[in-house]
Amino acid sequence: MAERQKSYPFGYQNVTAERKQDLVRGIFDRVADRYDIMNDLMSGGLHRVWKAHMVAALAVPQSPSPFHLIDIAGGTGDIALLASKHSGTGFHASIIDINHNMLKVGQKRAQKTNKSAHINFIQGDAEALPLKDASAHACTIAFGIRNVTNMEKALAESFRILKAGGHFLCLEFSHVNQPMLDRLYHMWSFHVIPHIGQFIVGDRAAYQYLVESIRRFPKPEDFANLLTATGFSHVRFERLSGGIATLHSAWKD
Repeated sequence: MAERQKSYPFGYQNVTAERKQDLVRGIFDRVADRYDIMNDLMSGGLHRVWKAHMVAALAVPQSPSPFHLIDIAGGTGDIALLASKHSGTGFHASIIDINHNMLKVGQKRAQKTNKSAHINFIQGDAEALPLKDASAHACTIAFGIRNVTNMEKALAESFRILKAGGHFLCLEFSHVNQPMLDRLYHMWSFHVIPHIGQFIVGDRAAYQYLVESIRRFPKPEDFANLLTATGFSHVRFERLSGGIATLHSAWKD
């Protein structure tokens, strides 16, 4: 009962856990078909470079050795499909997303590749992953952790499902640490992106929420502290493109 009454950030608002889940689900229901187009416009195409960098850091083995990747909030399949291109025959990915419409987009993409048999799509909650303890070699989440209701629960679940020696990688929009770039990025975020969302998707409010959620997301140092508090070790982060995005890396001993 206390969990339901506790408030969580939704953009610049604070809402109940149940209300946040409903609002976030509604946003991604509406934007699923054009989600990647909007990512291109929001980031100037840089999200593709950042995701490639994330997959390179993942270092998927090209040997026949088993390698199970869990990609959380990865419904459209970007990370898993990119990782599969650099993998061996032992590669398998499970994409878990709470949003059915996003998963449908990813399934259509996977069917066009010769790796579809090695990727499965599961509708599930990042805060209660439908997976056994210590069942994955790596866990990724790209531009999704901001949208979970209880971030601490989601991180604990990622830790739980990783094997000893498992790698956790989180790619997320962040806080620009260069003064001039910060001002330009702020203007782009609040004065341009919502209008692009209205033009491309017909939904200004969804992208207003997204840019507000970026501003409320913890700074890299604070998120690194959350990872350490969860139990991860060798925690580090790398600012990308002047801090527009940050890649967080951590391991389970």
